[in-house]
Amino acid sequence: MSFEIKLPLFEGPFDLLLFFIQRDELDVHDIPISKITNDFLDYLHHLETMDVEVASEFILVAATLMRIKAKMLLPRPILDEEGNEIDPRDELVKHLLEYKKYKSVIENLGQMENDRQQLESRGNVVRELKKLAETNNVESELQDIDLYKLLKVYRKVLVRYELELNKPVHEVVQYPYTISNQKGFVLGKLGKHPKLSFSQLIEFEPTKVAVIFNFLAILELLQLREITLHLGIGFNNFWIEKIDGELVS
Repeated sequence: MSFEIKLPLFEGPFDLLLFFIQRDELDVHDIPISKITNDFLDYLHHLETMDVEVASEFILVAATLMRIKAKMLLPRPILDEEGNEIDPRDELVKHLLEYKKYKSVIENLGQMENDRQQLESRGNVVRELKKLAETNNVESELQDIDLYKLLKVYRKVLVRYELELNKPVHEVVQYPYTISNQKGFVLGKLGKHPKLSFSQLIEFEPTKVAVIFNFLAILELLQLREITLHLGIGFNNFWIEKIDGELVS
């Protein structure tokens, strides 16, 4: 037996986020960023499994959610000029509230447009019919055409063709890394090396993207209490060590 899974296609990433918030009856001012991020990424993974092309704005919002999640995992809070702690979710909440407000206005305008289209304009029917006949009279239009007008039209067509020919192409390339896979990668290296520095971990895959994913994986493992961290000597230098058994607090 075969099962077919159908997922709803949302107009944009904020539609998807609002759907999760309304579905789980969450407070938009206090979003559980970890749950929302996991639900958002699961939806994108399902789209990729169904061979549905994921738009770049969805990938951008997914990266933003991961960045906010990483900031909330860091032990050092960000402070404003007055010394108050800045919630990394504030900007996302602000955009969600603005999007929700404009979406409700657009829905009202769309309903007004539909109502307006059901109405017929009252005017001089005979005059309107003559005007339509004149605009569709091909012979009268050809009588006014000269060489100069033809050259102007030809030039516009050439300019439009050059613009279409040189139009930039945006290509989204998916990174070959996931936080889940890099968590296994880090734990695998710690299985061979009891204690490992972050600089040594970079040497295994010395690319910028791999370093970012490995760092996020380390933060996840710290939160899950599967590894511990020791500060080293030097700038941005630390050691990671696997924890055997449960950590007693």
